[in-house]
Amino acid sequence: MDKKPLSPVNDFVFKKVFGENLFVLDNFLKSVLDVPDDEYQGLEVLDPALSPENIEDKRCVLDIKLHTKSGKVIDIEIQARYQNFIWKRIQYYAAKLLVDQAKSGDKYDRLPQVISILIADFEMIQESGSYHHRFRFYDEKERVRFPDSIEINTLEIQKVNDLDGSPLSAWMRFFRAREKEDFEMLAQTNLAIAEAWGVIKRLSADESARMIAEAREKAYKDMVSAEASAHNKGLQEGLQEGLQEGLQKGIQKGLQEGRQEEKFEVAKNLLRMKMPVDDIVKATGLPFDEVRQLAANLTT
Repeated sequence: MDKKPLSPVNDFVFKKVFGENLFVLDNFLKSVLDVPDDEYQGLEVLDPALSPENIEDKRCVLDIKLHTKSGKVIDIEIQARYQNFIWKRIQYYAAKLLVDQAKSGDKYDRLPQVISILIADFEMIQESGSYHHRFRFYDEKERVRFPDSIEINTLEIQKVNDLDGSPLSAWMRFFRAREKEDFEMLAQTNLAIAEAWGVIKRLSADESARMIAEAREKAYKDMVSAEASAHNKGLQEGLQEGLQEGLQKGIQKGLQEGRQEEKFEVAKNLLRMKMPVDDIVKATGLPFDEVRQLAANLTT
């Protein structure tokens, strides 16, 4: 294979590697989750095929959804770049998956557990140096776990420690790998990783697969660029509106201050003409104390 290997972080490549090979998928899930091993017997991937119309869809998330033996729903996706709304979207997707499983007339006890796994090629949690976090509902004060139906796992590729010899660490380094030598070294440590590397080699040598992977990368970059452009445009419009509003307020304040100066000049002239203070207050609208102060200043 002469061409540079395709990256597992590309969502098209990721789905081909894990969505179409249960041996690879089973091994990866066992390294991430703490559910019993028999749950993985008879794994069913719900959407293994890639729809052609989704390839260049900038908003399409090429995730992998599957059912375990007892009916747990697992959703796995990979993200190459940070998005401001990433945490909200993870929660929304997990909640939506749970609701989607509810059938008309079903009782609550039939709702399955939903497990989301997000693999991120960026730093998500600055407060922690760990690359794997498992989020569940939890009473922090009493240290009691809520028997919840939603679990969210985050995996941060950039935080993986090369000295960590765990199976999950090997998978995280697989996602981080970009060179043929790195993939081959990891393939020697795990049969499932060797199988995954074999899929990447075949995809990398397939011109049509490479074109699809590049189309997905371009679609994603276009989406990020469009969002950044919209954000910058919003900032510029907001700044322009702020400048215009500030200018209007400045003009109004200037006019008000100008009118006040005119009133003071009129009041001074009327005082020089010996007009009573009460009459000047009525004529100018100035406060009595201010007119009286003007009169005192004129006589000093």
